[in-house]
Amino acid sequence: MLQAATTTIFQMAAGFHALSDPLRLQVVELLRERELCVCELCEQLEVSQSKLSFHLKTLKEAALVRSRQEGRWIYYSLNLPQFAALEQYLAEYRRFSPMLPVRRCQDDP
Repeated sequence: MLQAATTTIFQMAAGFHALSDPLRLQVVELLRERELCVCELCEQLEVSQSKLSFHLKTLKEAALVRSRQEGRWIYYSLNLPQFAALEQYLAEYRRFSPMLPVRRCQDDP
């Protein structure tokens, strides 16, 4: 049980880390509409392929995007189940965490 919880924590951390960069968020926004190849992403984001590759790798490692190769092109799309997992993780806090009043330290008057 502990190993499964630890794995989940690392998956969630990777997902939130991947979403913490403005360029990666722009990639996600573009992929919301449709699958795109690297050249289309580079053109729309006005970035080099080497810079974009670094960010796509981060998104792939977090399982937020999928890739498929067709000929010499690689196409990317969103992995929606992983976004649902991040959303569910956050929803658990809203549903099951009690809203406790602020507790003052004993040194405070």
